[in-house]
Amino acid sequence: MKINVIQIGNSKGIRLSKTILRQCAIQNEVDLEIKDGNIVLYPVKNNPRKNWDKKFKEMNKHDHDKLIIDDVIDLKTDDWTW
Repeated sequence: MKINVIQIGNSKGIRLSKTILRQCAIQNEVDLEIKDGNIVLYPVKNNPRKNWDKKFKEMNKHDHDKLIIDDVIDLKTDDWTW
C-alpha cells in the first residue's frame, strides 16, 4: 500500500487510516524502530507491568532476585582520598 508523506510544520509525517490503526491495535502511541533501513512501528502495550507478579515469583524460585550491588553505604570518610 502506498501512502503520501505530508508536511507537518518543519517535519514530515504519514496518516494511518482508522482501519489500519484498529487492525494493528494502535491507540495513541507507537514504538518506532529502524530495522535494515526500514521503519517498523509497533503498538505500545497499555500494561507494561502485566505478569510481573509471575515473573518475580519465577525469579525467586531460581534464586535470581538477590541484590547485585550492596545496599549498605559506608559513610566513614577516614580512608577516602580527596
